[in-house]
Amino acid sequence: MLPDIWFPHLGIRLYDLSRTIFNVFGIGIYWYAVFIMLGVLAGLITAQLEAKRSGQSKEIYMDLLMVALPAALVGLRLFFVATNWDIYSQNPIRIITGIREGGLAIFGGIIACIITIYLFTKIRKLNIWLVLDTCAPSFALGQAIGRWGNFVNREAFGTFTDNFLAMRINRAQTGAPLTQEILDNLVTFPPVDGYPAVEYIQVHPTFLYESLWSLLVFALLTIYRPRKKFNSEIFWLYLAAYGFARFFIEGLRTDQLTVGLLPISQALAAVSFIIGIAAIVLTRLKIIKFAT
Repeated sequence: MLPDIWFPHLGIRLYDLSRTIFNVFGIGIYWYAVFIMLGVLAGLITAQLEAKRSGQSKEIYMDLLMVALPAALVGLRLFFVATNWDIYSQNPIRIITGIREGGLAIFGGIIACIITIYLFTKIRKLNIWLVLDTCAPSFALGQAIGRWGNFVNREAFGTFTDNFLAMRINRAQTGAPLTQEILDNLVTFPPVDGYPAVEYIQVHPTFLYESLWSLLVFALLTIYRPRKKFNSEIFWLYLAAYGFARFFIEGLRTDQLTVGLLPISQALAAVSFIIGIAAIVLTRLKIIKFAT
């Protein structure tokens, strides 16, 4: 019996890897949703621990989560729909009914969260930059955990590679776009002991690249946060670090979101990096100042 997913150079093989963890009244609960919720929970705990350390009320971040989570889910979906409007324009009801088929875009969630935090802090009369600094490492940790949902779904991978992290996926188990380079390098196993022939694609595990980078960013921001020079610095560092890595990782992926010929997620990653670095430099030079 051949594995569903394996890492040939690492000697890791995974068999019978289901996309669902269990069923409730005949409805499958996807591992993707489980990883997202684990990321949310880990992010909340991290933010509350920082709130306690920095003299804030940890209840603020539970209240914030209650409004930011639904806003983020809407943002995730709407961003994907907007960049794939040719698919949904003929049948708009699929925007809602087709969500279990996939179709979430992380930049939509980030943008929705930032807007929600802005409104929340205005209403509560809180310092938005302190709140963003408290939340930024949580964003990175949540992304590090959530990306493993893409792994179980056999999606969000890159083009062909033979590096030491190369990942093989049963071709029949993924519906993601395949480049010609991937198709030119299929790994085929002939029928054995009654099992049919199996074709594998061999690709960059971009989910893993982003997960490991996000975990590193989380660790570094958490270590540096007590030493920050000004409110908002941690948020800008997160924005720059995430944008930097996402720009290159997105360039490897086969399922880039595009508007016309513009790879929109890659463009937003570049903008995020530029804004983050510019905000830090201009603040350090005292050209601009964020409220403390």
